[in-house]
This record gives sequence, C-alpha cells and structure tokens, in this order.
Amino acid sequence: MPGNKLGLALGASRRRRGRTQRSERQKGQRSGQQVPTQSTGERKSSRTLLYRSGIWTLHRLVRKRLKENIEQFFTKFVDEGKATVRLKEPPVDICLSKANSSSLKGFLSAVRLAHRGCDIETPLLTLTPVKTSEFEKFKTKMIVTSKKDYPLSKNFPYSLEHLQTSYCGLARIDMRVLCLKNLKKLDLSHNHIKKLPATIGDLINLQELNLSDNHLESFNVALCQSTLQQSLRSLDLSKNKLKALPVQFCRLRELTELKLDDNELIRFPFKMGQLKNLCFLSAARNKLPFLPSEFKHLSLEYLDLFGNKFEQPKVLPLIKLQAPLTLLEACARTVLHNRIPYDPQTIPFHLCQDLDTAKTCVCGRVCLHSFIEGTTTMNLHSVAHTVVLVDNMGGTEAPIISYFCSLACYVNASDTLK
Repeated sequence: MPGNKLGLALGASRRRRGRTQRSERQKGQRSGQQVPTQSTGERKSSRTLLYRSGIWTLHRLVRKRLKENIEQFFTKFVDEGKATVRLKEPPVDICLSKANSSSLKGFLSAVRLAHRGCDIETPLLTLTPVKTSEFEKFKTKMIVTSKKDYPLSKNFPYSLEHLQTSYCGLARIDMRVLCLKNLKKLDLSHNHIKKLPATIGDLINLQELNLSDNHLESFNVALCQSTLQQSLRSLDLSKNKLKALPVQFCRLRELTELKLDDNELIRFPFKMGQLKNLCFLSAARNKLPFLPSEFKHLSLEYLDLFGNKFEQPKVLPLIKLQAPLTLLEACARTVLHNRIPYDPQTIPFHLCQDLDTAKTCVCGRVCLHSFIEGTTTMNLHSVAHTVVLVDNMGGTEAPIISYFCSLACYVNASDTLK
C-alpha cells in the first residue's frame, strides 16, 4: 500500500530495535565485553527481515490495540484510497489516504477481523514507513463561517475541543457534532436552528454553548437534567424567539454567564435565585413585566435588563389563601419542606410540575396554590455591581413579585410592600 500511513507501526518497530541495539553496545562497552556490530549488508538483511516480520508486528499491535476497540469504520471513499478508523481508546480517528484502493480494502478487512479477535493472515509486505512530518497534528480547533466551507463529505476531527459553524444555514444541529466527546466550546450562532436535541447533553466536557441568532422557540428540558448541570459555564441564547425558560433551567447551577437579549421572554424561571454562580446576566429587549421573588438572591457582577416592559407595582395584593388547606397543598408543602425526592416515576408528571413551580414565601416556606401575591420595586444595584439602566429615564429599579404563605407573613412584611 504505497504511501500508506499504516507503515508507521513498522517504522516504530525499527526505531525500537535500533535503540535496543545501541543500549546493548553501550552496556558492553562499560563492561569491557565485545559486542558484535552489524555491517551494512547485515543491516540491509535485518531491515528485510523487519519488513518480512511486519505481519508478526501487526499481530501484536492488533491483539493489544484493536480487539473490540473500534467504534466505527468510515469507508465511503475507499475507492479513492481514503478511509477512517475510529478507535474507542484512545479516542482518536486514524485517517488513511493516498492508498491503493484494493490494498486498502484488504487492510480494512484484516482490521475488521482483528476487531472480532480473529487471526490475520493478510500479507503486509508492501507497506512503507512514513515520516512523522507526514502526520497532521491532532486538531483541537475548527472554525467554519460559510456554507461552502461546511464539511459534508468528511467527518469533523474527533479531537476537536472548539468548534464554530456560523453562517452555515443550518436548520438543525449536525448529529456528527454530538460525537465530539472532547468538545469544550461549541458555537452554532447565526444559523436557522429551531430545536435542540437532548443528545447535546451527552457532550460531557462542554463548557461554552453559543446559540445566538437562531430560531429557537424553547429550551429542551432534557438539557437541564443532563451532564450540562456539571459542565456548562457560558450560555448564549440571544436573538431567538424564546418566550420562557423551563423551571428546570435553574438546575444549570454552574452557569457564570447567561445571555438572553432580544428574545420574547415574558418571565424568568421562578427559582432564578438558585443560579448561585451566575456573574453575568443580560436579558435586554424582552417583554418582562416583573422579576421573580428569588431574583433578589442573585449576586451578579453585571446586569442588563434594558428595554423590557416592566409594569408598575400593584397597589392591592392578590389573595389566594385557602382555609383550611387542601390535602394537595398540605402534602406539597411537606414534601418540599422536608426535601423529599420525587420524579415522574414515583408520582404523576403533573404533580411534579406543580412542585417544580411552587412559590417561596418571604419566610422561607413554600406554597403551591394557597398564597398572597404582592408586588414591590427593587433597586437592581442590590443584586449587581454594574447595572445597565432599565430605561431611557435613567432608572435602575424594577418590579419584583413576592409571595406570602399566610396572612401573618403578609402583615409582617407590609412595610416592605408600601
């Protein structure tokens, strides 16, 4: 297989043999013993034997490296002398090119047999060693900013850590991207993506995700319950069509940067205050009428809520107290107060939704359907060091909703509401 990169195994074997011989000569010189050396003719003969022992060398490599260690073969262009073998461990792609197509097919057949644990009888005497300079270093960064440059006929390098595919007219996320397990930064901005697949959550090392300037109308709940809970630090959802974020969004507690500008948001998640690590929050030019009560638990470096349609605080509170409490209300409060775990496998899904959207009273207790709702204003400097003005009038205040589980809690906090 002239020019085939697979000769590297034989070249490496030759180098190991050379090092062994030099080591033996050095040991012999130190001990005063005569160490036989090879003449030029002997070296040529040894080289020939090395190539003739190529099958044995590959057998050892195969048994140790290839058995049940191949994730996938890519052979679409095998007739052009090109193929890719994707290994499980180490997680790399072995790219073969400039090979004789018939020899390449024979080699791939041998590798398939090795993957199954079978013995190999395919002769490899035509392999020639290649220089290290002929190998491309593992690529960790790839930027594509036009549709014509988008790779359609070949795979993304398996070693990528940073991938940007902007202005490519993508209507959905390429499933090949979801196989890049080393990916830390993914930029899919300026496309036409409408939905997010749950499998994005399988990118266990993903720290930065940019989805700005797409056509997203919702954020997949499954992503909030995936490994992104531990890895995701930066999320850009600006310039989409989002009207709300799921309650489970606040499970992404490692977020430090969140951009939501130029959407159609009518509310933040109830439990926004659980994003304890959040430092940068930008949600300018949305349709937010007020902020959730837990917003006051945030501690930000930067906050931008300019251009939202904040309402004036209501003079009279909204009273929805139940007397006595219903069984549902009492059970819900008990479950949440005692932090009893729940999921759709243990209780009906609609009850999970009720518990997820429970309100928190200013006293710290929770309430489901029995509460008093009051609105007051909050100076945004109380939650952020740097605040962009809320409006053109120079204001830095915004309305915030507060909930009270009982009349006593409301009376005790009445001074705050005035």
